[in-house]
Amino acid sequence: FISLCTGLKAQSDDRGYLVKTGDMAPDIEIRYTDGTIKKLSDFRGKVVMLQFTASWCGVCRKEMPFIEKDIWLKHKDNKAFALFGVDRDEPLETVVAFAKRTGVTYPLALDPGADIFARYADRKAGITRNVLIDKTGKIVMLTRLYNEEEFSSLCKKIDEMLGEK
Repeated sequence: FISLCTGLKAQSDDRGYLVKTGDMAPDIEIRYTDGTIKKLSDFRGKVVMLQFTASWCGVCRKEMPFIEKDIWLKHKDNKAFALFGVDRDEPLETVVAFAKRTGVTYPLALDPGADIFARYADRKAGITRNVLIDKTGKIVMLTRLYNEEEFSSLCKKIDEMLGEK
């Protein structure tokens, strides 16, 4: 048991991630605000971006319009792409109101108890993070906080993976 815990801690990076680039993305069950339930593995064959967010997070609110404009609106009609926000530990009504307030149209999913978040990052770590997953289910990029340079790299990586410019 001790070695298992130590091994897990050793994998955590200085930004609180428990996963790293090159790892298979943990398979999670996603419950959208409309009640639809999917598994991350249902999206194999697509480029997937997970955005961990919450209404109380100021940096999330700052980043979301950029995700909407520079990623979602650009790629939403591409059948090889999927994006969804995973809202940390908030009830449905709060998440729906949050989407309206921020003006985002990409799908949001519920994460009661932050159990999905805890598969990717230390439960006590901050949010505002994006996980980019390739068509085989491997993690290709991890972002933390909103940094224009890092966000620009994320956009370019998505374009590359989808064969777009």
